[in-house]
Amino acid sequence: MDTEVLSRILEAKQKRQALAVVTRLEGGDQTTFAPSTAKNHPLAEHLVPRFKSGKSGVVDMDGAEYFIQLHIPSPRLVIIGAVHITQALAPMAAACNFDVMIVDPRTAFASPERFEGFNLHPEWPQDMMDTLALDPFTALVAVTHDPKIDDRPLQAALEAECFYVGALGSRKTHAKRADRLKMAGLDDGQIHRIAAPIGLNIGAANPPEIAVAIMAQMIAALRAA
Repeated sequence: MDTEVLSRILEAKQKRQALAVVTRLEGGDQTTFAPSTAKNHPLAEHLVPRFKSGKSGVVDMDGAEYFIQLHIPSPRLVIIGAVHITQALAPMAAACNFDVMIVDPRTAFASPERFEGFNLHPEWPQDMMDTLALDPFTALVAVTHDPKIDDRPLQAALEAECFYVGALGSRKTHAKRADRLKMAGLDDGQIHRIAAPIGLNIGAANPPEIAVAIMAQMIAALRAA
């Protein structure tokens, strides 16, 4: 592999950015593409859907064969709130290969006994924004019902263009949340991206079922991103 191409791959991984390496099988010439530059390339009809699926493979264009190798950051899930829903959602997300982080300043909830083996932070989210490392390959779920805990990370997730942003609460609760986020500087388009009430409408009646609804909605957002 060309050293310049390898350098771009390593840089993309460090920055958690998606990258495609296109190799012409006859001759071995290699080119790299980010999602933004792939749209303007003759191979766009192959590159764009592969960025969405994350699958590498051989494609044909004008009689020439190309191998498209995708380098996609692993999806992350940041859960704000160490509640009962989180106890069901965290292992589901881990089983789906999400890197899970749980944040809740309430130490009675955010205890190692309740979340053994998970990346748990009993801290205020606004005090650890750099550690959250929100990006387009991260989902954020806020489930505390407490604006003092939920609002700041929700705002940060929308500003970072996280692929999924969800918040627990009724439509009335969300309307008040939307007003607060507008006052914080977000526009209607950004606020509209919040999945609220959170999760697919499957009639979920308990924390594990709510976790299933959230997980399904989050995966749908990931694959469509």
